[in-house]
Formats: sequence, C-alpha cells, structure tokens
Amino acid sequence: MPEPFDTRYDMTEAIAPAGSGGGRPVDPAASGPRTLKGGPRRGPWRLPFPWRGEPGRRSGGPAAPTGRGLWTDAWHDLRRNPIFVVSALIILFLVVIAIWPQLIASGNPYHGDLARAQDGPAPGHPFGYDLQGRDVYTRTVYGARASITVGICATLGAALLGSALGGLAGYFGGWWDALLSRIADVFFGIPILLGGLVFLSVVTSGSVWPVVGFIVLLGWPQISRIARGSVVTVKEHDYVQAARALGAGSGRTLLRHIAPNAVAPVIVVATIALGTYISLEATLSFLGVGLKPPTVSWGIDISSAATQIRNAPHMLLWPAGALSVTVLAFIMLGDAVRDALDPKLR
Repeated sequence: MPEPFDTRYDMTEAIAPAGSGGGRPVDPAASGPRTLKGGPRRGPWRLPFPWRGEPGRRSGGPAAPTGRGLWTDAWHDLRRNPIFVVSALIILFLVVIAIWPQLIASGNPYHGDLARAQDGPAPGHPFGYDLQGRDVYTRTVYGARASITVGICATLGAALLGSALGGLAGYFGGWWDALLSRIADVFFGIPILLGGLVFLSVVTSGSVWPVVGFIVLLGWPQISRIARGSVVTVKEHDYVQAARALGAGSGRTLLRHIAPNAVAPVIVVATIALGTYISLEATLSFLGVGLKPPTVSWGIDISSAATQIRNAPHMLLWPAGALSVTVLAFIMLGDAVRDALDPKLR
C-alpha cells in the first residue's frame, strides 16, 4: 500500500523543461514517480487542531497544564499541612474510641470501689480513682462518646438549619430576608449560658439530645448569616445569570449552581464551631444543667473533681486534659480548612 503523500507537490517535474517540447507535460511513466517536497510522510496524517486529542495539545507536543477546582486545590494543600494532618489524626482517634471505647478500656465506667476513693495511679489504673472509687482512665475514655456525639450532632443540625434559612434569605431577599434577619437578631441577643441555664433547667432527661437541641436552637443564626452573605455574593455571578436565562428554576439554581459554590464558608465556620459546642456541653454539664448522671461526661467528672483539686488533682487533670485536646484539635482543623478554602490567603 503506498505511503500517504502531502498535498504540497513539487511541480517542477510535472512541467517539461524549457526547450523540450514547447512546455508540454512530461509522460509520468517516462519521467518517473512524482517526488514529494521534503520526502514522504511517515505515519498517518493528522489535523493539528486542538479538538483532536487533548485540549491545547498538538500531536507529539507537550501536555497542556490542566486547571484544578477549588476543592481539588484545597485537598492538595490540606494533605501538605502538618496542622491538618495532626488534628485529623487526633479527631479520628477520638471518633474511634467514642464508637468502640472497649478497644483501649476494658473496665466498667460505673463500677466503683469506695476503699480506693481518690487513690492515685496504680497498676492497671494509670489515672487513679475518683471520689466513688471508679477508674478515672475508663471514665475518661468513655466520656469521649458523649462529647463527640453532642459536638457532631449539634454542628450538623445548626449547619443544615442555618444554611437552609440563610440560603433562602440570601437568594429571594425582600420580606423573607428581612423576617429571617430579625429572627436571627433575637437569638443573637440571648446569652448562650443564660439561655442554657433557663432552657435546660426544666429538662429532666440527662441524655445528650436536649443539649443538642439547645445548641442547635442558639447556634443556627451564626451559620445563617454566613450562608446568606455567601449566597448573596454567588448569585450575582455570570453562570448563575446564564442558568436563569436558560430557564432553570429556583430550586435547580440553588442546588446545582449556587450551593456548591457557596458552601465553603459554611464548612469553615461549622468546623471551628464544633470544638466550641463540645466545650459548651462540658460547661453546661459542669454547671449541672447539661448531661446528668449516670451519663459519663467529661463535664460531669470535672464538676465532681473541682472540690477535690488539692487532695486529688489527678481527678481533674485527665478529663480536663482530654477536653482541651479535643477542642484544640477541632479548632486547628477548622483553621487549616479555612486557610485551604479561602482564596485570599493563597
């Protein structure tokens, strides 16, 4: 099969030379095959257009750089941030022991031996004993379950409620925006500790759900304002206007075009708030209106150990240290996520 030829032929051999017959064409059989300018092409012939193969790349040329989105860039930065790695490992460990505390603590957090009340560390009991002779190490491990549950559930509830209300207010505006803004102002004016003392003092249940409900009730306005401002900024972009012009409804525009591009500030605020909610639960439990016995909680153990800080400081040291490390880990994680998602900090 003959090799493919270029379309640019050298016509010097197709025309008779001067004085060899009055310029008549030369017989191809007598003159031999026509030659190509530069020789025959080796391999198939391709159109050097960008839409053939990779965008912006000619055959055999270097690959064009591909753009990355916000989330890809954020994950690329987070993986190389030691603060994010350390905080994420700490949080992962806390979540694992909250779900399966028996992995590292085989004792019973409710079992007490009054003969060993307030004793210090002993073999098999590295954190000592509390006022009722219960193992402080076991109670510290089991106390992570209540704190992590309250923090995660309260954050998810406040983020979902605040994002929905704030997103609707920012998108529709008008009287809906004014009404939700005034309602949020009312909740902003309630001191959170005073509100907790009033709200939770009438609740007889000592489970985590009344505390979660209270935190969601007073926590959604902050996230609502963040979501509203983000939606107001995003809805003016050209791609949102183009979606409207093409006939996209309000629901599709919010869910497909606005929400994915407005959710980053909400994630940052919610991640930082999670640590704050954990410390709030411990504070309310310390004051006696949050979680109540027999629930195992760091706040309850800190409250019972506060009066014995001189005689048995180990009772206060370990639950307070676990609480501090947990809150610090979530705040560090939120700071790392903020640095990765904020384009102004790049």
